[in-house]
Amino acid sequence: MKSLKKLLLLIIIGGLIAAAFTYFRDTDAPIAQLTPGDGPVSNKTPLILSLQDERAGLKTVTVEAIQGGKRQLLLTRQFPPQTRRAQIDLQLNSKKLNEGDLTIEVTSSDRAIYHLGKGNSSSLRFELTYDSRPPIISILSRAHNFRHGGAGLVRYRLNEEVETSGLVVGDSFFPGFKQDTGDFVALGAWPLGVKEAGFVPRIMARDMAGNERQAGIFYHTIERKFRQRKINLSDSFLQQKAPEFETLTPGLSDPLAIFLKVNGDVRAANRQEIAKLSLQTSSSPLWEGAFSRQPGASTLANFADQRDYLYKGKKVDHATHLGFDLASVARAEILAANAGEVVYADYLGIYGQCVVIDHGLGLQSIYAHMSQLDVVVGDQVQRKQVIGRTGSTGMAGGDHLHFGMFISGVPVQPLEWWDASWIRNNITSKLTQP
Repeated sequence: MKSLKKLLLLIIIGGLIAAAFTYFRDTDAPIAQLTPGDGPVSNKTPLILSLQDERAGLKTVTVEAIQGGKRQLLLTRQFPPQTRRAQIDLQLNSKKLNEGDLTIEVTSSDRAIYHLGKGNSSSLRFELTYDSRPPIISILSRAHNFRHGGAGLVRYRLNEEVETSGLVVGDSFFPGFKQDTGDFVALGAWPLGVKEAGFVPRIMARDMAGNERQAGIFYHTIERKFRQRKINLSDSFLQQKAPEFETLTPGLSDPLAIFLKVNGDVRAANRQEIAKLSLQTSSSPLWEGAFSRQPGASTLANFADQRDYLYKGKKVDHATHLGFDLASVARAEILAANAGEVVYADYLGIYGQCVVIDHGLGLQSIYAHMSQLDVVVGDQVQRKQVIGRTGSTGMAGGDHLHFGMFISGVPVQPLEWWDASWIRNNITSKLTQP
């Protein structure tokens, strides 16, 4: 009898221990996170609420917006059993909110049996600022003259901190850079692929809450005509270049097929790489005065030459030449066009061995087909400093320098940057204006 009582007592104690373990097994409330959890927001800001309860699972959530003691319900939801995680997009555009302080209160509960079956619950507050007003843009610079393929600079002022701002031209974006004065400058261009009717430059600014505004500028366009060129592809040239590009064109062995692949797909990939390099730029100008032209060199090809490639009298391809081809003697010294920082010094497809120098504000110069590199990434170079020697690496038929200039990855006319008067009237005067 005593043994039976002991057994029953042990069973009761075991049951109580198991019940206590089950009851107290989950005493943690759900975890809630709001992104963004602070700072400015607007109707356009994507507010993402993340909830998590890995043990008992989520049960309910209620979200309210609080301003001046007044509450507005944003969301209430019940979750199916076994819901461990949830991600919810909160919408503010259906509510009438005032500018200024905004509190988002998130109350959530789980399915634990703790608190006599009511479960665990938590209430968290996130302190934000509601801002529905887009930035005010004041254009400070006046005359903006853009040649097709050429550059220009816009100076402007903003009334608040912004996430991003800059010059928008079609699909191209030229970021603005804040200067020591507090004003912004955006160095931009009239891209070659944009026709005159489609060239409508505007300054865009988007604030930290996602509000966006655009402002037009006064501008004058100067259309240009570019040369049409025919280039005959000889078998000797194709056979000479094919081995250099075999690793970039796997599966191809025919020299003409290799050329077409390189002149198309590889060229496009190289352009994308140059566009990425434009992100590595100084927020202030590194150059000073006019850019120097390779001394004693003859011009073999101009910027924006329209090239038709012919093979045995038949047109097989077309490309736009995005720089100047300059030639003097074999393995001539290459001089940096202006001061800046080396952001690329390596082999790059059609450009062969090349150097890219950043001059600030998104302006960069490229020196291609080199036989020798005398600088490395990170080097600070001065105007007319030797950076290497000319050669015929990449898509080059002979020893020469391909010199090009880009603004935020968009190719622009080097002639302008070789002209001290043009730089003074169109760039420097706006950079230094009070």
